[in-house]
Amino acid sequence: MRAASIEAQLRTRAFARVIGPYIATFTTIYAIRLPDGIEGIGELFAQPLLVLMLGAMMLLGGLIIIGGHRSWRGPLAITVSMFGWFVALRGFALIVTPDAMQTGVDATMNSPAATIAARFFFAALAVMGLLLTYGGWFTKPTSPEQTTPERQAAQAATAGGGA
Repeated sequence: MRAASIEAQLRTRAFARVIGPYIATFTTIYAIRLPDGIEGIGELFAQPLLVLMLGAMMLLGGLIIIGGHRSWRGPLAITVSMFGWFVALRGFALIVTPDAMQTGVDATMNSPAATIAARFFFAALAVMGLLLTYGGWFTKPTSPEQTTPERQAAQAATAGGGA
């Protein structure tokens, strides 16, 4: 399988440079301060307009990622694309079924076991954010020709035969 084009890899890295630190920062804070969020979440869901606006912003952000990043080649690209779909679907759910979302959040916050599971989920997302940050800032794109096994074999045969 060929690697994504250099342009697609650069676009993936640009998205990862923004999404990675954002996810790492906020999910770490959520994992640490999750029990303190009960009051804030209750206040949020008490104002339907705020829930609608949050859902609309999440849907828009997810659609921007989906529309601007269409590559699914490689772990970094898959992670960026899946994050876009995750955010868009969560935003859509907030718009369409805010009561169901509130019920889920309330059930999570009222159950000690579910709260611990949510903390682990947010911690896993924080690690994903760190990996995206690393991939976006510290890796280099690979040439599509470098990753084709047939081409590598042909280059090796040519290099070995000419010596």
